[in-house]
Amino acid sequence: MKRSDIFHMAMGSLGANKLRSALTMLGITIGVFSVIGVMTAVSAIQGSIEDGLSFLGSNIFQFAKEPVMQNSNNQEFRNRPNVTYEQATYFAKLIESKTTVVCFKVFNRGVAAVANGRKTNPNQEVVGTNEYFLEANSYAIGEGRNINAGDVELARPVIVIGDDVKRKLFSNRSPLNQNVRVAGKNYTIVGVFAVKGSGFGGSSDSLSAIPITRFLSDYGRKGRTVNIAVQSRSQQSYDSTLGFAIGAMRKARGLQMEDPNDFDIYSNDSLTAAFTQIAGTIRIGALVISLIALLAAGVGIMNIMLVSVTERTKEIGVRKSIGARKDHILGQFLLESVFISELGGIAGIILGVLGGNGLAMFLGVDLVFPWGWALTGIIVCSAIGIGFGMYPAHKAASLNPVEALRFE
Repeated sequence: MKRSDIFHMAMGSLGANKLRSALTMLGITIGVFSVIGVMTAVSAIQGSIEDGLSFLGSNIFQFAKEPVMQNSNNQEFRNRPNVTYEQATYFAKLIESKTTVVCFKVFNRGVAAVANGRKTNPNQEVVGTNEYFLEANSYAIGEGRNINAGDVELARPVIVIGDDVKRKLFSNRSPLNQNVRVAGKNYTIVGVFAVKGSGFGGSSDSLSAIPITRFLSDYGRKGRTVNIAVQSRSQQSYDSTLGFAIGAMRKARGLQMEDPNDFDIYSNDSLTAAFTQIAGTIRIGALVISLIALLAAGVGIMNIMLVSVTERTKEIGVRKSIGARKDHILGQFLLESVFISELGGIAGIILGVLGGNGLAMFLGVDLVFPWGWALTGIIVCSAIGIGFGMYPAHKAASLNPVEALRFE
């Protein structure tokens, strides 16, 4: 028999039992969909989050009261004393000889901005900071100027707005030297941040900055903790600067030698590594669940193929009696098994990519196609088709033609 004849007979057999073939493929589709969908979504979200996490400039580490990614001991971190502005300024004096940038940051989130009779959604963010905000957070000025040391010293009511505020409140007009009311306080716009785009599933252009002294005056100090970003002079001096800064921070916080640190330290690398670890755990969980589903689907394929062998026993006997060889019968049944598995796998890959990227679109992150996982899915489906189809195919190929012809 020609290979094309074997292929046509296999497809004809599957076509004669469309519903059964479709239900068998469904198990494979669900298993592959679960792993491809999760991997696609995680890959898309991870790419966006890693971009969003890279918010610190080069050679920069940051001190904060609480970890950015907290574990189950949240209350322990929340009970730490806040980092006060006085502690931050004392720390800056201690470390000024070792660094070029010491940036203070304290935040007020979920506020609205008002100007020209227009109002933004209450999704804006105001940061109280100093003149080093641009270098420490990879921002740039698009119009006007940055906050300067004089603004901080004199607590001037000036603000550098984000591009979101500019577009929503000032349309095509220049907002420079215009007044804007943010969280109920009035400020004069001296600059506009250059467009930075989205990251971490949110917009980086919804942030505006005011002098930290003005921030604490307008919004109060109660419940406020200051984050401190520090930039070493070079990559080579990073480790020594970090070690010196930890000692300076402990001194600023009034800690004794035996006291543990009551602050956290992080950098872009540490944040990215932490999320990569989380994403890896999610991937392993999805893979285990999907393998269980695929094994169950493989058993289903074996069961259906055994039923098919029983139903077609007489057909097999007739074919053998007119010259069909054992390898022809084996090849046909294996082809049917692999085709069911592969078609189910391809459907699962398509649905998984659509589902995973659907979540990515909902979160506003870049779309991805997990080529590696898709190829792995195809290979695994082939292995399942061959592995679980081999026994039924061997059983069919081993039938005695005389006994098969007697089968009713």
